Amino acid sequence: MARNNKPGKRVLPGFALSLGVSLLFIGLVLLLPLTGLVMQTAGMSWGEYWAVISDERVVASYRVTLWAAAIASVFNGVVGLLLAWVLVRYEFWGKRVVDALMDLPFALPTAVAGITLAALFSEGGWYGQLLAALGIKVAFTPLGIIVAMSFTSLPFVVRTVQPVLEDIAPEDEEAAVSLGASDWTVFRRVLFPSLWPALMTGVALSFTRSLGEFGAVIFIAGNMPYVSEITSLMIFVRLQEYDYAAASAIASVVLIVSLLLLLAINLWQARYLRRLHGR
Repeated sequence: MARNNKPGKRVLPGFALSLGVSLLFIGLVLLLPLTGLVMQTAGMSWGEYWAVISDERVVASYRVTLWAAAIASVFNGVVGLLLAWVLVRYEFWGKRVVDALMDLPFALPTAVAGITLAALFSEGGWYGQLLAALGIKVAFTPLGIIVAMSFTSLPFVVRTVQPVLEDIAPEDEEAAVSLGASDWTVFRRVLFPSLWPALMTGVALSFTRSLGEFGAVIFIAGNMPYVSEITSLMIFVRLQEYDYAAASAIASVVLIVSLLLLLAINLWQARYLRRLHGR
C-alpha cells in the first residue's frame, strides 16, 4: 500500500505563519528593548552623552570589565576545548552527567551562581581555605570577577566546539597517522584548522557574555570603585538614581562593543572558511 507523503509537507506551520511568529518574537524580545535604548539616548546631546560615557569612574569600570572578560574568555577557550574533546573522544562512566552539567550555568540563576561562588571562594569556604593557604584571595577581589565570568560563559565554548569535533571524519586522522605523523602533528595540522573557527566563535561569545554579566559578578567582586567595579554595575547604579538616560548611554557602549566584535568574528570566520576550502 503506497504511503501518501506530500513532498512539500513540513512539521512547522506554513511559511506565512512561521515568519509572522518569528518576526513578532524578534520585535518584542530584541528590537523593542533596543528601540527603547536608542530613544533614551537620543534625548541627550553629544556633549551630555560623552560626559556620561567618559566619566572617570565609568572608564575605570570599562577597563576592569574588558580585561576580566578577556582573561576569562582565554581561560574558557583552553578549558572548553579540553572539555569538548573529552566529551566527544572518550567514553567513561558518568559521561552523560558531565555533558548535562556543561549547561548548568545556563540553567542556574546568575544571582544564585554569584552567591554560591562567593561562599565557596571566601576565606572560610571550601576552595577559599585551600587558596588562602597559598596566599591567594579570590572572593571580593578582581580575581573573583574572572572566576564568575568564566563560570557563566564556559558553555558557549564547549557547545560551539563540540558539534564541530563530532563531525570531523576519523579517516583524516588515520591517514595522517599512517603517514607517520605524531599525535601533536595530527592535532595541529589536521584537527585544529577545522576547530579554529568554532573555537574563536565560542571565545567571542564567551567574551560578549562576560561583558554584560551582572548577577554572578556583583556578589563576589567586592564592587570597589576603580578596582573591582564592572560596567553593568555602573548601569545598575544609574538606574537606582533614576537616571535612565545615563544608564542607557553606558549600556549603549557595551552593546556597540559586543555587536562590533560579533561582526568582526563573523567576517573573519567567513574569510577563513573560504581560504580553508579553497586550498
